[in-house]
This record gives sequence, structure tokens and C-alpha cells, in this order.
Amino acid sequence: MKVLVLGSGVIGVASAYYLAKAGHEVTVVDRQPAPALETSYANAGEVSPGYSAPWAGPGVPVKAVKWLLMKHGPLVVRPRLDPAMWIWMAQMLANCTSARYAVNKARMVRLAEYSRDLLRALRAETGISYDERSRGTLQLFREAAQLEATAKDAAILAESGVPHEVLDVEGCIRAEPALARVREKFVGGFRLPDDETGDCHLFTQKLAALCADMGVVFRQGVNIKALSVEGGRLAGASTDAGFLTADAYVLALGSFSPLLLRPLGLSIPVYPVKGYSITAPIIDEAAAPVSTVMDETYKVAITRLGDRIRVGGTAEVCGYDMTLRPARRATLDHSVGDLFPDGGDLTKASFWCGLRPMTPDGTPVIGPTRLSNLYLNTGHGTLGWTMACGSGRVIADIISGRKADIETADLAMSRYG
Repeated sequence: MKVLVLGSGVIGVASAYYLAKAGHEVTVVDRQPAPALETSYANAGEVSPGYSAPWAGPGVPVKAVKWLLMKHGPLVVRPRLDPAMWIWMAQMLANCTSARYAVNKARMVRLAEYSRDLLRALRAETGISYDERSRGTLQLFREAAQLEATAKDAAILAESGVPHEVLDVEGCIRAEPALARVREKFVGGFRLPDDETGDCHLFTQKLAALCADMGVVFRQGVNIKALSVEGGRLAGASTDAGFLTADAYVLALGSFSPLLLRPLGLSIPVYPVKGYSITAPIIDEAAAPVSTVMDETYKVAITRLGDRIRVGGTAEVCGYDMTLRPARRATLDHSVGDLFPDGGDLTKASFWCGLRPMTPDGTPVIGPTRLSNLYLNTGHGTLGWTMACGSGRVIADIISGRKADIETADLAMSRYG
């Protein structure tokens, strides 16, 4: 079968890889000159199944007000005359219940754990390397109340069989020795020992090279203008390189997916939430993180990537605005400078932002649509890197008519009614 994958971020390239492995003839189209140059380019670097949780949860509305008032708060909302923004925020509020949180987190962990296992298998099979480490994630708490609030997450993780441990200050230092220099800054942590780290951009580009060796065609630098429908099927994609056709289509354009779907009468609650990162060279290995430390107060992830420290976080709801705002960098600088003051050279750090494709329930949208040959693989939010291999394998199984290894019905857009 000829399959056209729209999008060459980590989700699109992973989809292409597993489709090619299943024996399909695959073409990938993207407006960028090379794979992984948008949201997959400089994310926080976490492959964190255990930290896979929806942003919407009990108590979040109250926390959001607090975050909006903080100097280095993790949340910024810039109101726009955009109905999609307000509808999406209302839907997120509707998911801020204990019952919805439990359902949403459980299915996110299911996909993320599956994806992590597939990533390990891919690494063993191909030898692909991408500054990867398997040293876990440490969620670091500056306040006792944060530590006490881990009970609900621990219960869900235990039910899903995900290893985890609650740590005191000394336990955190054993996991991340550099924190001994700032032991007065935190009260404890929650560690997920099976989580991994790695450079998503490097991984995606190397996986694209493997795809090319398998016969996948990459048409980079091609703008996708519109999709055309005939007789309940997708007829093709209009691009500035002509009208492209295939037997099946996978839409993996992240935050831009809804824009192509709306003219077709299809609606998914995916909205862009801008995130930022800085990447600094390590100047003292003993003072740098070993793996990923999640600063819970500021919702900032501090990750070791080879000889660099990647610091990612903040959530800015501002539509498709890609302005790099110095105040957001100040938050990242503050967090890493507070916890790892001697680890990296922030004066030489690069500054970046990307649009996370967020759903109100946190779960991506993976599966069929009412158009018989159009499939979606989008809406992964902050977890595209974590869920990439699992999402690619799931969509390949669905298109190939195979039963997936995990439950997939509740991942499709049909869950929204």
C-alpha cells in the first residue's frame, strides 16, 4: 500500500519507520528542509513513561491562578480572539476531576510504557544512538505539600506496574549527586528509575536515515496547502510541489493538524501550547545532572544530553505566536541556576521555543477518521518524544489491519464524540 505521511517530526518519522517495516511504500512530506526542525528540535529530552500525566487534574485550576501570579510561574496565558483557544481551555477544565485524571493518566502511561519498550527494541536492533541515557527521572519537590501530593500518582503507577520510589533529601542526592551542593533547596523527590533521556532531534534524523535505507522517500521543503475529499475518502494533498496521492494518509503535523482538518468538517481539540528550552554546554560534569531532574515548583525539566544540559519548560497559551520572550528564558535560567549553579555555562546557552500540540485530556489522537483512508497521529503535547515509537507502531498496525499489542480504541478521535 502507498502511504503518505504528512509531517517529519519525531511522530511522522516514527510512523514512516514502522509503516515501512510493515511492508508499505511510504513517502513523508514536510515544509522544513530536514526532519525534526520544529517541535522535535530542542525539547526537554525526556523519555518519561512514569511522568506521563495529563495537565488537567484535580486542584489544577487553583494552581493555575497561583502560577499566573508567580514571577517565574510555569503558565502564561495571552488571551486572543480565537474561539478554539477558549473552547480548548473549557474542555481542559472539564477534565480537572479525580475520575477523569485517573482515566487519562492510565491510558497515557499505557502508551508511553509500550513506546519505551519499543524504543529499547529499536535501539537493540539498529544500534541507533542519540546521546541516550537510562538513569531515570527525579521529580524534585521544594515544598512538603508537593511531596505529600504524590500519593495519587503513586497509586496509578502501582496499578500499571510502573516502578517508582519516594525519596528523602539523601535519597535524591544518591540519585543526583550534584544536588548535594544545594540540599537546602528541596525536601524530597519522586523517582522513576525506568525513565530515559535522549536527544529527540538527533534520534529523529538518524531514524529518518534508517527509513531512507528502507526505501522511504522524504520530500522536504514542500508546503502542504490543503487536503481534498472525494466519495468519503481523501483524494490527495495539494502542495506547492503538486497534487500528491496515496492509498492511505497519516496526518502527523502536530499543532497544525486541526488547520488542515477543519475544511474537511473534521474537528479535534488539539491546540498549540508554546514551550521553551535552553541548551548549555557542561563546564563541570560533577556539578551537572546525571539524568533528568524535574523542578516541580517551576515545572522545568533539567536534562543531561551528552556534554550539554537541556532545560525545558513553561506553558504559554498564545496561539501560533513563535516570539522568543526573554521572561520565559529567565524562568529556565533561574531553575537550572538554582539547582545546578556550576554545571553549565548559561552565557553560551542557545534559546528555543516550539509549539506543543496539546489535547484537553492529555492523550494523543491516534487512529482512523470518518474518511476511510485518513488516519491521525497527533496531539502528543509534551510527550511526543516519549510516545513516538509506540504511536508509530500503533498507527502502522491499524493501517495494516493488524491487532495492536495494546488497547487503542480510546486513543482515536471518536472518544470526543
